Amino acid sequence: MTIFTPPEKLYRGYIFDCDGTLAHSMPVHYAAWRQTTEENGVPMSEELFYSLGGVPTTKIVEILNEKFGASMDPEQIAKRKEEVYLENMDGMQPLEEVTAFARKVATFAKVAVASGGYLPVVLKTLEAIGFKGFFPVIVTSEQVTRGKPFPDMFIEAAERMGVPPNECLVLEDSPAGIEAAKAAGMDYNLIGKP
Repeated sequence: MTIFTPPEKLYRGYIFDCDGTLAHSMPVHYAAWRQTTEENGVPMSEELFYSLGGVPTTKIVEILNEKFGASMDPEQIAKRKEEVYLENMDGMQPLEEVTAFARKVATFAKVAVASGGYLPVVLKTLEAIGFKGFFPVIVTSEQVTRGKPFPDMFIEAAERMGVPPNECLVLEDSPAGIEAAKAAGMDYNLIGKP
């Protein structure tokens, strides 16, 4: 099954989401969220998890608190969720179609990662799929004021690459990421589920 069709147009900058785009990590993230929220008496269905794709971790906790009338501490729960994720990331695989494309475009254009995750976790994920040190620009949720669906992350990545937003392509698997790309004035390519 094809999850990605490379665009025919060439761009000066390519901005990749990490989880669900470069790394087949969403099942590991879901398991970590489910374990962490259930430890706190809050259910996390797979449908709810995927509907929150691309949303920064602490914001997800705030959404869950509102939805379920809970009072989980966003920073504490986010930290615990990332610990569980890191404990269970052995054997994570790259999404080969997208990672091969990243290696190809990096030969003639600027490349970056823009992820709703935290930098230490994103770096470990990239290392796990064979991309340690590959991306010269990595923008994560704690580096910008507003996460996806706002454009801040993609605008920051474009600035760091030195490429105008309208000459960038965003590769994303989440609705929030696509909204952010549109708001940034960038073309985008939706990555399907493997």
